[in-house]
Amino acid sequence: MTLRHSLLPLLVTLATAMPTWAQEAAQPAADPAAPAAEAAPAAPAADGVGQAYVAKTFGDWDLRCIRTADGADPCQLHQLLKEKDSEEPVAQITIVGLPEGGEAVAGANIVVPLETLLTQQLNITVDGGETRRFPFTYCSEAGCVARAGFTKADIDAFRKGKVATISVVPVIAPDRLVNIDVSLAGFTAGFDSITETAPKN
Repeated sequence: MTLRHSLLPLLVTLATAMPTWAQEAAQPAADPAAPAAEAAPAAPAADGVGQAYVAKTFGDWDLRCIRTADGADPCQLHQLLKEKDSEEPVAQITIVGLPEGGEAVAGANIVVPLETLLTQQLNITVDGGETRRFPFTYCSEAGCVARAGFTKADIDAFRKGKVATISVVPVIAPDRLVNIDVSLAGFTAGFDSITETAPKN
């Protein structure tokens, strides 16, 4: 069973900017006596403040950052998750380091398709090990979001593992689990890169 079609708004947002309309109303011919229209304001520079960019790639993970004026760009580890057979993107996970002193050392946002049965929560396992369960926080046009707090033990399992598996239950088939694989190739180096800049208490 594939979930990719219900993530279309998310996939479009991640892959490209919103396209312009292909068909626009015909414009009347300009009046020769009319003054020239003012030039449109220039688009912001691709490397300007507030722009997102991929700073580095670690295996199957991207280090995504937002450019700031002082150069202290906040970054997160990101992976777009794909359906096994078709290679169509179906979900995404982003991970950030958290301040020291708390039980959770990292936080994650996991976005899955809209047709997910929210009461069944979201399951995560690493290489078939212990299952962690996280509730869904909200849904939008992009999909349904679960926010996870990962302990040091969780992160250690990711470092040692090969594949994490996200499992969700679809509304139209509540007796089935849909599994989405998360590659852990490059996770250790990627996570180390975000914890270096994580806020400290």
